[in-house]
Amino acid sequence: MTSEAGTTFGGVVYECVRCGTKSTAEQLAALPEIKCICGYRVFKKTRPPVVKQIKAV
Repeated sequence: MTSEAGTTFGGVVYECVRCGTKSTAEQLAALPEIKCICGYRVFKKTRPPVVKQIKAV
């Protein structure tokens, strides 16, 4: 399943800190070493676009 943002539903999406390229955990696991296409090895986990709202008590 894919949503309209282009990410897989329930999948974790990581973003390269240097160039901003987004890749999923499955794409990174398929590579022999965890590295971006630019050669940088530092990734951050991107937050989902949906904001959770809770009712105030």
